[in-house]
Amino acid sequence: MAEKTDAPTRTAERELVITRVFDVPRELVWKAWTARDHVLKWLGPKDFTAVDFELEPRPGGAWHSRMRGPDGAEYSNGGTVREVHEPDRLVFTFAWDGEDGTPGREMQITITLDERDGKTEMTFSQGVFESAEDRDGHRGGWSESFDKLAEYLASV
Repeated sequence: MAEKTDAPTRTAERELVITRVFDVPRELVWKAWTARDHVLKWLGPKDFTAVDFELEPRPGGAWHSRMRGPDGAEYSNGGTVREVHEPDRLVFTFAWDGEDGTPGREMQITITLDERDGKTEMTFSQGVFESAEDRDGHRGGWSESFDKLAEYLASV
């Protein structure tokens, strides 16, 4: 008899999924994720400032970002682009940079953009986290970032 496990459930508990609807065309949301000048306007939680962003939008391309917190501390992360299907799907790895500049534990981020009556539904997923607590910390940061993204898109 095969042993049963609940691995899919435990994995799902360590994945983050956020859906937002923006009242702008999909192409603009795509640019907001992929064009440096756009990303620097919104990336990072509330009271954080994006100070650098680079992206090679092709499979195997590198990406890197750096943001500054309200206390002046800087946080860097980056990874490798896995999929680019302009303007509806972007997949890349994500890892925080350690103090020595080497990447930490790697996760995958998938962004899908669907047109909905002139609006854009964005589904963001990230995982697999080491714990639900780690996932929830990222949920807070990304939610604040997406609040800033919504404000930025409304002003463009």
